Amino acid sequence: MPRKTYIAAIQAALAEEMRRDERVLLMGEDVRLGVFAGTRGLHAEFGDRRVIDPPISELGVAGAGVGAAATGLRPVVDLMFGTFLYLAFDQIANQAAAMRYMFGGQATLPVVFMTQNGGGIGAGPHHSQPVHPLFMYLPAIKVVMPSTPYDVKGLLKAAIRDDNPVVFFNHLSLGGQRGEVPDEEYVIPLGKADIKRAGSDVTIVAAGLMVHHALKAAEELAQAGIEAEVIDLRTLKPWDEETVLASVAKTGRFVAVDESYPVCGAAGEWAATVAEKAFHHLKAPVQRLSSRHVPVPFSPTLEKMMMPSAAEIVARVRELMAAG
Repeated sequence: MPRKTYIAAIQAALAEEMRRDERVLLMGEDVRLGVFAGTRGLHAEFGDRRVIDPPISELGVAGAGVGAAATGLRPVVDLMFGTFLYLAFDQIANQAAAMRYMFGGQATLPVVFMTQNGGGIGAGPHHSQPVHPLFMYLPAIKVVMPSTPYDVKGLLKAAIRDDNPVVFFNHLSLGGQRGEVPDEEYVIPLGKADIKRAGSDVTIVAAGLMVHHALKAAEELAQAGIEAEVIDLRTLKPWDEETVLASVAKTGRFVAVDESYPVCGAAGEWAATVAEKAFHHLKAPVQRLSSRHVPVPFSPTLEKMMMPSAAEIVARVRELMAAG
């Protein structure tokens, strides 16, 4: 099986879907140039009408995507950084998320808002904030956050084919990661988690970059005889409660790891659900690990201290094991 970078897997997904369906188009900031390389080369194949560089106005670009979707096209709107979604929030929250409901199901909104989310490269607070919980909060919006090249291709293809708005977060630190990606057609259903590592002693749930930290922690814990099950949610809304709860029923211990902030963060949602629905299986209190509640530092050293790490996951799991 060929090995590709995460970025190359995005390129492949976009190209395949644009060849498959002429309604699929790409619009966004510098998509012809391909600053993040995921859109590079598409303009040469598909031309001006399907690869569009609009003026730099996130609100305007998002609104154009909503309008295009409502009138029968299937746009992918590339807004570069997750923090830029703050500028587009009105169109996503008040239009994309509400239009199908307001029209009684007569309209579909097959639009994908694609961005780079999270920290890890010292890009500072204007480019590195983990904003995904804001969109998990919105009704009628699907939220996706892959962790591997294989997953990003299959999930992006599924998102483009979905008739609902999808906010698709690619982690800023994962673009160069390599992994096996089939050239053959495949699609990963939205809403289905993946057990990246089986285990019997503790369940660790994560998404995006944090999956790799969790896997690293699991390897270290295994050396001490602690077998951690690592679940990659992949889709943050709707998220796969069934897989997570089945794992907790087996392990009796749960740690939620997420890069977002602790207040109203994604890890809090997962932890609360496990505490509510799997309480009778728990051998110890549920745990969550989140980023420190401060602006994302520009300094790489401070940024690393701010985000959850594999070492912190190991320490938290050891505490759980000691508690029961």
